[in-house]
Amino acid sequence: MNKKRILSGIQSTGNLTLGNYLGAIHNWIDLQEKYDCNYMIANLHTLTVRTNPDELRKNILNLIAIYIAAGLDPEKNNIFIQSQISAHSELAWILNCYTYMGELSRMTQFKDKSEKHADNINAGLFTYPVLMAADILLYQADLVPVGEDQRQHLEITRDIAERFNKLYGETFVVPEGYVSKAGAKIMGLQNPENKMSKSAENKNDVIFLNDSPDEIMRKFKKAVTDSDGIVKYDINRKPGISNLMTIYGTIKKMNKEDVEKEFQGIGYGKFKQAVAEVVIEELKPIQDRYKDIIKNPEYIQKICKNGKERAEIIANKTLYDVQKKIGLIL
Repeated sequence: MNKKRILSGIQSTGNLTLGNYLGAIHNWIDLQEKYDCNYMIANLHTLTVRTNPDELRKNILNLIAIYIAAGLDPEKNNIFIQSQISAHSELAWILNCYTYMGELSRMTQFKDKSEKHADNINAGLFTYPVLMAADILLYQADLVPVGEDQRQHLEITRDIAERFNKLYGETFVVPEGYVSKAGAKIMGLQNPENKMSKSAENKNDVIFLNDSPDEIMRKFKKAVTDSDGIVKYDINRKPGISNLMTIYGTIKKMNKEDVEKEFQGIGYGKFKQAVAEVVIEELKPIQDRYKDIIKNPEYIQKICKNGKERAEIIANKTLYDVQKKIGLIL
């Protein structure tokens, strides 16, 4: 009861990447003993892009299986599907009325996604941060694991919470960001200036969690580096090598200086191979456990049911408090 509460989630769109794992799930494992952890399948957020219904349903179940395979204990973490808790949508509408157009128009992700999906710039894409705020505030989360690209969304969540609290009294916990010391942002292998993304056009840019050992080795051998030939961390001059060092160091729990010492005088070819080998070794048990879990849909459904029941208790209590304070008849 005295543990601080954490809330986070991943969109249910396609295969997860090494970036998703090292930037989020890998770090969540260490949190489950210290915090009250709540992790959702953010399937409502996926609707801003046109999705195939069958694929969406499959992706939701796959993501739950990956959560468990990666080491999230469903007894220690509350794992639930966002859309099964109607309070998310209900609170999002209310918070829309306490969020300003100017705030939303400054969101860089809206601008970026509008460029990528110019044929489908919908209202949901614009109000996406409000739904994210509702996700966080519903559960009175103290901490939200965030990467650099999500900081804006956390800030607008804090602004909305403080605005509502000022109007109606203490209602929401104003959340703080939780940034892991390692692996917060994994970049693409072919384009190390940009974050590794499952939607990347060049599949050699991305390591997927279900890639075979041969595919992983091939992709790392093709990874962009530089002509320097020295394994040294320099994010500006050597983004490719710096990214590979981040991947290696995160998995091996080594700092950048120790990685530099280990590969001093060793060429890029052997370094790339070493990075690929630790990634293969890290992912193999996850891939094996995933294959077993996905064959047991009853187990996955049980996790969904339990997660929904636990999440609804917290979410509905917050929603009721908000509705009562703003004057809705319940």
